[in-house]
This record gives sequence, C-alpha cells and structure tokens, in this order.
Amino acid sequence: MSAPSFPHGPAPVDSLARLVGNTPLVRLRRIGADLPGVSIYAKCEFANPGGSVKDRAALRMIETALADGRFGPGKTLVDSTSGNTGVAYAWICAALGLRCALVMPSNVSAARKRITRAFGAELIFSDPLEGSDGAIRKVRALVADDPARWFYPDQYGNPENPRAHELGTAVEIAEALEGRVAAFVAGIGTGGTVMGTSRGLRARVPGVRCLAVEPAEPLHGLEGLKHMASSIVPAIYRAEELDGVISLPTAEGWEMAERLGREEGLRVGHSAGAAVAGALRVARALAAEGRGGNVVTVLPDRADRYFEPRRWERRIAW
Repeated sequence: MSAPSFPHGPAPVDSLARLVGNTPLVRLRRIGADLPGVSIYAKCEFANPGGSVKDRAALRMIETALADGRFGPGKTLVDSTSGNTGVAYAWICAALGLRCALVMPSNVSAARKRITRAFGAELIFSDPLEGSDGAIRKVRALVADDPARWFYPDQYGNPENPRAHELGTAVEIAEALEGRVAAFVAGIGTGGTVMGTSRGLRARVPGVRCLAVEPAEPLHGLEGLKHMASSIVPAIYRAEELDGVISLPTAEGWEMAERLGREEGLRVGHSAGAAVAGALRVARALAAEGRGGNVVTVLPDRADRYFEPRRWERRIAW
C-alpha cells in the first residue's frame, strides 16, 4: 500500500517573524481604468503578520540590534510611534520574547492602543497637541535619562528602516513586474518606505520615477503621514533623491480611501488613500505624455485599524 500523498503548501517556519514580506501586488481594475496604456498596482502591505508596512522596518531594526548586541533580554525596546510601527514592535518583541515600551500621542486610535497592549507592550503617552514630534521629544528624554535601560531603535534615524525596503519591498516589486515600473509613489511618514523602495527600484529599473506624497496642510487628517515643512524632518529622509513631492489635501486622501473600498474591495487606511490618489495623479501625467507604463504604490494598512472596536478587554467583577 503506497503512502498517502499531501498537497504542497507553505513550508513551516520557526517564528511568525519569518512571515514578514512577500506581500501581494494587486492591479487596480477601476481606478485609473480610463487612462490609456497605464496600469496602477498596489502593494498590499496589510498582508504582513502585524497588518502593516511597518513590520518590515521593525523586524530589520530589531534583528540587526540583536545581532550586534545593542538589544537583548536585559533591555527594553522603546521608540516613538503614531501606531503602526508600535504594533510591529509589540508583536515582534512578543514573538521573540523581548520587552517593549511605546511612546505615542494620547489621541492615536483606540484600536492601536488596544492592539499594542494585547501584545504586552507598555504604553507611554505624549501630549496629543504635539503630534508625532511630541512623542519623538518624549522618547529622547526617556533614553537620555536612563540609557542603560533602553534599546532605542529610532525609526526616524535608523538606516535599517529604509534598507528593509531597499532589499525587500523594491526587489519584490521589480521581480513581480519583471522590471516594468514607470513610476513609484509612496507617502512620507518616517521616510523609510519611500526612500528605501526608491533606492532599490532605481538599482533595478533604469528610468523609474520615484515620488513622495505628503499632506498639503500642517494640521491634517492623514494619520501616519508627515507635513515636512512643519515637522521634525526624519534623518533618513532625502528629498533630493526623489523626482518630486506631491502635496495632497486630506479630503482627497479620504475620498480615495472610500473609492478603494467601493470600487476595488480594498478597505484601507487614509494614508493608503493618499498614496493611491498620488499614484493616480502620476498615472494621469504619464498618460498625458503618451508614455504609459506601470505605476506602483503602497497600501500601508487596512481601515479596520482606525475603526472604534467594541471593548473586548478582560474585565473581572468581584
């Protein structure tokens, strides 16, 4: 009697961290469909284990520090975050048996607070009126006061942040489209995604245009994105390496996020809406020039990260 055969599925992994990356690239079928010779593709980064693009950078920063001895069981990771990087730090530290503390503005979404706490992270809140810059200042003060206690990856200044995308995201995009990428567009948060992916694509795709999207207003509703003129500019961000920066009103990003749900079945966050709106502008310009080609952007996360969920924390009544 012959041994039973089984279909081949994904190989087992020894840690959830090994499942970061290799996210799907999907063609938008309706948005931009009226543009001759141009296709818009979206990298679905919400398919990472932690639900966002930040899993890539967080994992690389943590593993690099573990390898060189800056981080380990005797220290606690601490960094400032508006949410997604915090979730990434929290679940990766939980998976690897490490301690994690996060500094974030007290007005970040309730979902993100609950998610990070569920992974065992300690939350430290900064002034909501100071936004992400206030969280940066607070974490720097904490680290300066007790440097031996903390591992501070500094997502805004750590070169491993963009390198994760240079060696990962960009390679995946280039291989999936066999090098046929006319333009790449991504939002500016820390700058890691847009800078690293742009560098990686330029090394593999001659003539690719790389552009960033930022909010048009200092006070905006595109959570996770930075208005650079009114913000602390991240050390890893290099505007001179890009072909341009698109200033996008909040309303345009929100409207596109709604369109993506209705027209493409993609329920994504507002920063993803802004990225696709920017990509559509670039696609229109390519069509007007008669150039055509593929325009690629990144969907950093899903919309459910911004919904107000029902409370599910354990409650004990005596």
